[in-house]
Amino acid sequence: MSHARTTSFRWRLLAACAAAALAAPIGVATAASAHASGDVPAAAAVIAESLISQGRPATASSLETSAFPASAAVDGSSTTRWASEEGVDPQWIQVDLGAGASVSRVALHWEAAYASTYRVQISADGSSWTTLADEAAGDGGIDDISGLTGSGRYLRIYGTARGTSYGYSLYELQVYGTPGASTPPAGPIVDVSTSAQLSTALSAATPGQTIRLAPGTYQGSFVATTPGTASAPITITGTRTAIITNDGPSGSLSGCPHPGDGWDSGYGLWLYGASYWNITGLTVADAKKGIVLDSATHVTIDGVLVRDIEDEGVHFRRSSADGVIRNSEITRTGLVQPSYGEGLYLGSANSNFTCYADSSGRDRSDRVQVLDNVFGPGIAAEHIDIKEGTEGGVVRGNSFDGAGLSGQNSADSWVDVKGNGYLFEGNTGTFSSPGTFANGYETHNPLTGYGCGNIWRDNDSDLGGVGRYAVFVSSTSKCPGNPNRVYASNTVTNAVSGLTNIAVTP
Repeated sequence: MSHARTTSFRWRLLAACAAAALAAPIGVATAASAHASGDVPAAAAVIAESLISQGRPATASSLETSAFPASAAVDGSSTTRWASEEGVDPQWIQVDLGAGASVSRVALHWEAAYASTYRVQISADGSSWTTLADEAAGDGGIDDISGLTGSGRYLRIYGTARGTSYGYSLYELQVYGTPGASTPPAGPIVDVSTSAQLSTALSAATPGQTIRLAPGTYQGSFVATTPGTASAPITITGTRTAIITNDGPSGSLSGCPHPGDGWDSGYGLWLYGASYWNITGLTVADAKKGIVLDSATHVTIDGVLVRDIEDEGVHFRRSSADGVIRNSEITRTGLVQPSYGEGLYLGSANSNFTCYADSSGRDRSDRVQVLDNVFGPGIAAEHIDIKEGTEGGVVRGNSFDGAGLSGQNSADSWVDVKGNGYLFEGNTGTFSSPGTFANGYETHNPLTGYGCGNIWRDNDSDLGGVGRYAVFVSSTSKCPGNPNRVYASNTVTNAVSGLTNIAVTP
C-alpha cells in the first residue's frame, strides 16, 4: 500500500555546502542525534561536510513495488523514495560509498512509514557490520545523526522495528564524510559521456583501466572483448543515472551468438571473452537481454540496476565461471518473452550445449556467487535459473519478490536448481499477486547426475498462502549418493504444505 506523509517537510540539507570534506579519525563510533518533525535541525545549518552518498549504488532487503527502488533514496530528490514491503521486520537499505570511505554524519528523511528502532552500520565487505549509531526511540521526520567516526565501503540503515503498520520508507538517505577509493577509481581512467565514446573505450580497453560513464543515456551495441588480468582488472563504472540501452537486435546472425558480422545482439552490455572485468554502479535497461557474459571468467557485477528487459536480466554463459553478482537490483524482465524472462541465468540448457559447452561437453559457468541482491518484483520467469552442468555456486543474502511470475514454461518459483553443490543461505523470499507461484525453490534433473547435492539453510520464505513448499525436491531417486539437504534452520510462513517435501536435516 502506498501512502503519503501528511506533514510538510523541508529537505535541503546543505546542498550548497557539500564541497568541504571532513577528515574524521577512524575509531569506535559515537553519535549525537537530532530529530525534527518539520524543519531541518539547526545543527545542520552550520556544519559543512561532503555529501558522499548521492548517486551511489544502493540496494535494499525488499521493495514495496518497483516504483520505490533503493536508488530513489540517494537520488537527491525529496519527491522520490524507497519503500520496503509492509509488515515485516527487520528491513535494511545500504549504499556503496567506495572502499575506505570515512563517515561523520548521516541524515535520514523518513516518509510516514518510519523506523522506531534502527541501527546505522558500516562494513568493509558487506558481510561483517559495525554499528555507528543505535536509535531506540525513532519518531520519524528527519533524523540528523552527527559525530560519527567509522570507515568502510557500505553504509546500512538496519530497521528492527516499524513505527507504523506499514513498512520502512525513506525519501533520502544522505551520508557525509570522505568518499571511498572508488571515487575516483584507481588506475588509468577514461571518462566517456557519449555512446560513441563508450564504444571506442570498450574497443580500446587495456588491463588496469577504468571506463567511467557520466550521467546520461548510452544507446547502442556495447561489446567488450579484451580481458583484464587478476592483478589488473578492467572496470566499467557509473552511477545509476548512467544508463546503457540497446533497441536491437538487428541484422542476421550466422551460427552461435558472436560479435561482428553486422549483427546487433540487442544485449545491453556484452562481455565476450572479456575475463577479469568489474561492472559497477550503472544501469542497464530497455534491451533484449541485460548483461551477457560469454567465456568471461572472474567478472564482478556490483551495485548495478538491471530493469525493463525483454528476456533475461543477467546471463553467465559459455563457461563464465568464478564470477560474482552482488548488491544489485534486477526487476521487470521478460517484457516481450515472459518464459525467457529470468532475472539471473547461470549456464545453459543442455539443448544449447552445441553452442555454449566447453571441452567437457557442458556449459561450466561454475562457482558464481550471488550475494545480497534484490530480485523483483516484475520478473516474469525464475529469479535465478541454475542450469544443468554447473556446480559449486553460492546464493546468499538475497531478497526475492515473486509478484509477477508468469507461470509460462514452468516459471513458477523464485529459484530453479538443476546444477550441483549450490549453497542457499540467508535469503528472504515473498510472494503476492499478481502471478503464478508453486514453490519457493525447486530442483530438477534434466541431465543425469545433476540437480543434486544442494544445501538450504537459514532461509526465510513467505509463500503468500499460495505456494506449496519453500523447497520442493522433484526427485530423491536421481541423487542417491549426493542428496539435496534442507536444514531445520530454514523458516516458512503462509505455505499450503510446509517447509519441504523431503526429510528435514537437523
